[in-house]
This record gives sequence, C-alpha cells and structure tokens, in this order.
Amino acid sequence: MMNMNNVFTRGELIKIQETIKNNKLYKQELNFKIIVIGDYGVGKTSIIRRYTEGEFSTDYRITIGADFAIKTIEWDEGTRINLHVWDIAGHERFGSLLSVFFRHAVAAAIVFDLTRPDTFKSVDKWLIDLRRKIQAPDGQAIPVVILANKGDIIVKTVPQEIDEYCKLNNILAWYITSAKNNMNIDEVMIRLTNAAVKNHYGLQCSLITEEPIRLSDNTLNNTQEGRKCC
Repeated sequence: MMNMNNVFTRGELIKIQETIKNNKLYKQELNFKIIVIGDYGVGKTSIIRRYTEGEFSTDYRITIGADFAIKTIEWDEGTRINLHVWDIAGHERFGSLLSVFFRHAVAAAIVFDLTRPDTFKSVDKWLIDLRRKIQAPDGQAIPVVILANKGDIIVKTVPQEIDEYCKLNNILAWYITSAKNNMNIDEVMIRLTNAAVKNHYGLQCSLITEEPIRLSDNTLNNTQEGRKCC
C-alpha cells in the first residue's frame, strides 16, 4: 500500500531498496574521465563527436584549451558508466594548462594523422608529458592507446616502427581509425573503458586486502580496560 503522506519509515525504505536491488532497477554508477590528446588538426574533436553523438562533420573549429562530451554506457546489469571524454587542444600555447586538463583521467588516447606523418613524431612527446603529469591512484601508468587517424584517406603511411614503439612503451593497443567512416571508434573506447573498469576494481580490491593492523596483547588489554564502565 502506498504511503499517501510521502513519509516512509526506516523499514519501508529498506523494503523499497531491497525491491529495487532484487529487480535490478538500481545500477552502480561509475564516472570515468578519458582524455584524447595529440597535435592540432589530427582529428581529436571528430573522433569524440563521432563516439558521443554518432555524427561526423568537417566544420569543426580549433579547440581552445579543452572541451568535453559525456556518453553513458549500460556496462552490465549492475553498472552504468558515465564517460567524460575530454578533447585537449594540441597547440603548444596551452601546454601550461595540461596538468589541469589531465587531472583525474583514468585512460588516454594519443592521436596522430596519417595524412601528416610528422604528427607521429609528436606521439612520444605527448606520452612523456602524460606520464609525467598523471598516474593512477596506485602509482601505475594509466592505460593508453595510439590512434592512427584518417584511415579512410590513407593507410600506407602507418609507421613501420609503431608495433615496436607500443611494445617498448607499454601501450595498451594501437588502431587505424576514421571518424568519417566510424572505423574502430567504438572499439577504442570499449578497450579503454574495460581497462579503466579493471583498474577501478583492482584498486578497490587492493584497498580491502591490505595487511590488517595487528594489536599486541597489551594493546588489547588496555583497550578492554578502557571500555570498562566505572
């Protein structure tokens, strides 16, 4: 029977919560920040818009500082993930702000442009800067992928050394992408989100399983004496 006064007892609230949980009407919500970095004009904004809005346009203005978009994913029966995908400007004049823009990121994509092979040379600079400025809460490097973008135009300019570079620098994966043709965009974000989820629960587990504090017999005796009523 519905409480017409909209005032619920503690018991009623517990029953409501149990009903929601048992019927899978409640989901844990996780908020993850993913940053997309790379030189200006490599297609970062197009990639983000394709992923979050499902659209592509050639009429994008240069990003000033940073921008972001949000996409909500029903990850599994009990988890909803809100992805905050940040578009970080590639111009050097915004370099002093990178520490602020990178803050709280759990994963990153570094983008270069296959039609401008020199942009691959900047990947190392972006990676070094990223790892210098941000780490996961457990001190490890956050997951990173490399995107060889504009694969709808050309693929023969993929650097031959990219496999070795990724192996040497602990890169999660690299992809040929195209925001125009929606090539590998979802796959990239799923890969990064999966890594972020794994790290999130791994950190929670490590916090729970830390070595417990052991009290000496004297400490226990003093504690018990302190609890005695006078």
